[in-house]
Amino acid sequence: MKIAIYAQVYENETLDYVVELLDECKNVGAEISIESNFYEQLSSERQIDKYACFDGKSGLDSSFNMFVSFGGDGTILRAITYIRDLGIPIVGINTGRLGFLSTLKKEEVRRVVTEFVSGAYTLVERSLVEVIADFDIPEFRDINFALNEVSVSRKDTTSMITVETHLDNEYLTSYWADGLIVATPTGSTGYSLSCGGPVIMPGVQSLVITPIAPHNLNARPLVISDDTTIRLKVSGREENHLVSLDSRIATIENEQEITVRKASFTIKMIAYTSESFLETIRNKLLWGQDKRN
Repeated sequence: MKIAIYAQVYENETLDYVVELLDECKNVGAEISIESNFYEQLSSERQIDKYACFDGKSGLDSSFNMFVSFGGDGTILRAITYIRDLGIPIVGINTGRLGFLSTLKKEEVRRVVTEFVSGAYTLVERSLVEVIADFDIPEFRDINFALNEVSVSRKDTTSMITVETHLDNEYLTSYWADGLIVATPTGSTGYSLSCGGPVIMPGVQSLVITPIAPHNLNARPLVISDDTTIRLKVSGREENHLVSLDSRIATIENEQEITVRKASFTIKMIAYTSESFLETIRNKLLWGQDKRN
């Protein structure tokens, strides 16, 4: 069994749970590899064995059984940039706040290994979106995909922008807004939700287009099939606007067109049988907390 471990720089308390995970991995004879920057911090602050390391270019392959991410949802979004299309199943241990993707409590860290070994889990495939353009975008040259969403938004101005939108070569509309989000079902509980978009079950084969603070008062989020090709072109008073893939941001000149479409690969999320997506949204969004229930 091969397990990869990733985290960003954290306080001492979090490191204690990482050491606990390493101990459980040792109990089952697992082969461990730790992200190089995190390994440097961990080994300097804790007495641990010597482990193999990986980075964004080498050290991982499809033979790994599990990728463990310590942190919040943002850490998972960074973790998938290491996994890419390798098909390594990923699970998140929540040391952050809300945690729609990182759902396991840090106090339950040993469950990550014991329940995986016992087979008490399922793999849920999460779709991604990617950005294609006929011009170079250096920030997206190596990693042009996102698990949550692609968004376009204004830059260096308080004025709205206009986002001309085509679906499968048919004109949809031009949104007058602060920006536009194209979210996956996974991303439906993120930025899109805060802008009034719907919650979409992870397995639904769809995308949602959600305007950000639209001036078109009749503009509403639109759910579309995930095999739709979306073309976006921004105009406005400034020369540039922003395009983001999850947490990665690039500056694009206005009037340059980008294409957003479903990526050719998926991310496999480990879902333990003791949990469910519906349980997660009840806990995180406080659904069912009405006293009448």
